[in-house]
Amino acid sequence: MKRRRMNKLYIGNLSPAATADDLKQLFGERKLPLAGQVLLKSGYAFVDYPDQNWAIRAIETLSGKVELHGKVMEVDYSVPKKLRSRKIQIRNIPPHLQWEVLDGLLAQYGTVENVEQVNTDTETAVVNVTYATKEEAKVAIEKLSGHQFENYSFKISYIPDEEVSSPPPPQRSRRGGHSSRERGSSPGGSSQPKQLDFPLRMLVPTQFVGAIIGKEGLTIKNLTKQTQSKVDIHRKENAGAAEKPITIHATPEGCSEACRMILDIMQKEADETKSAEEIPLKILAHNSLVGRLIGKEGRNLKKIEQDTGTKITISPLQDLTIYNPERTITVKGSMEACSNAEVEIMKKLREAYENDVVAVNQQANLIPGLNLSALGIFSTGLSMLPSTPGTRGAAAAAPYHPFSQSSRRRTSSSAYLSGLYGAPPASAFPHQHPLPEQEVVNLFIPTQAVGAIIGKKGQHIKQLARFAGASIKIAPAEGPDASERMVIITGPPEAQFKAQGRIFGKLKEENFFNPKEEVKLEAHIKVPSFAAGRVIGKGGKTVNELQNLTSAEVIVPRDQTPDENEEVIVKIIGHFFASQTAQRKIREIVQQVKQQEQKHAQGAAASQHSK
Repeated sequence: MKRRRMNKLYIGNLSPAATADDLKQLFGERKLPLAGQVLLKSGYAFVDYPDQNWAIRAIETLSGKVELHGKVMEVDYSVPKKLRSRKIQIRNIPPHLQWEVLDGLLAQYGTVENVEQVNTDTETAVVNVTYATKEEAKVAIEKLSGHQFENYSFKISYIPDEEVSSPPPPQRSRRGGHSSRERGSSPGGSSQPKQLDFPLRMLVPTQFVGAIIGKEGLTIKNLTKQTQSKVDIHRKENAGAAEKPITIHATPEGCSEACRMILDIMQKEADETKSAEEIPLKILAHNSLVGRLIGKEGRNLKKIEQDTGTKITISPLQDLTIYNPERTITVKGSMEACSNAEVEIMKKLREAYENDVVAVNQQANLIPGLNLSALGIFSTGLSMLPSTPGTRGAAAAAPYHPFSQSSRRRTSSSAYLSGLYGAPPASAFPHQHPLPEQEVVNLFIPTQAVGAIIGKKGQHIKQLARFAGASIKIAPAEGPDASERMVIITGPPEAQFKAQGRIFGKLKEENFFNPKEEVKLEAHIKVPSFAAGRVIGKGGKTVNELQNLTSAEVIVPRDQTPDENEEVIVKIIGHFFASQTAQRKIREIVQQVKQQEQKHAQGAAASQHSK
């Protein structure tokens, strides 16, 4: 339902003489055939397209360019006013325009939560943009419509924002194309906009816990009632420790209000007992999210400090352990300043978490054969999981897992996320086939990132190889000025997923990429030369479908000379989940071709034998 609504088109400025048959003929002549009905009104009409590419092609081909009965028709997305919110589409972008330039342009009109490129067959680029508020999206549409860049003029439309309407039914039949920020992974069936539960985790001095709870629990009851939140004070954790964690489950606004009230309670208690001059705000955040909070060269944190008048520090990586993947974000300043900083910090952390949830849910559908629950791919080189499948103690050992998902969520993504943001579930290590097929992937990383991947005295790369169960080697540089180095990863599918995932995550954490851009790397896999044609497909059909499905760029260079094993290279360029999906799909195709070849050979042998 959502996809159909996304591609409903409005045709305006029609002559009263125009008929539905006129429109069908006009669209057909331009190879834009209409499969469904034409809903004709006085002076305008509506048509449906099954896919966004066709919709974009119709808008680009017809709007402002074609006459019908003497009137130039207008064609655009049909978006009801109630769905005109934060999401817009920008078309006719120069194909060579750099992402950094586009990001800078979009940021002039507000906070950009997401930019996703739409795979189209147009010469120019198309992106869907999500702003933080509908007011910002409105300003962007007004300011950017017709914006000239070189000889290109931007064309902009609203696209439906399903988050402001009722969510669709629970069934999801997404093909996993270009969308990368759908919040719809939580259960359907509610009439409320869907929102992920991302708790605020705080550390408070043990001496203030009594004041926060209050006599007979009255203070905490009042706090939860006012903020409509669920507050857990983990008093029994870390017996004798100077600080105790508090977890607050609520809306973002509820979390912030509860945080403000807790800071106020602690400050009053400190004033009365004269026990402390200044009480900093301490927020706990999973290490896998912290890199995106910090931003490239610390830009995000610096901006929050400047905007709120606070001083922010983050605990070192060395403090992390297998059972404590959280880092402490310490905010110093006035109570008001700390509260304002909490809002901005949590906004960044929540955004990173939501992006991971969406990516995981897409991946769970697209790679059914992989054990997503045991990966923990975005944390640092510190393993969050036991290195041997026989060890099951990790799940019981970690005392608290704030991110464990409700049983209503799909098992694959919940298991993965609890492994990523807490301890892995006991079922994280299923029985595997005794000898899974070994695969080789060559992954290309920036030359300056080699040291980070290898680590001090080779410690990180050894740890990574142990964690993934793969052989990982870095090939020598091709020359003194080479911008990239090849990492050769050998291992079964799950080992490939873990090793490549950790490498992508490490490059993001170490800020080798712009904080707003996904880490995109080039991977090479080899396929038998006799299967290369099937990967390409007739007229490039299969490779185009692969690109649309995965959002990765897939290139099978022509005129390759097969190597000594009669194999040729397939290049895959994209972010982690896109690259993984493309790799799996290509290997599926190769496997099918091999099985057909075997059957053919067996059939030929049998017919020879019968003679």
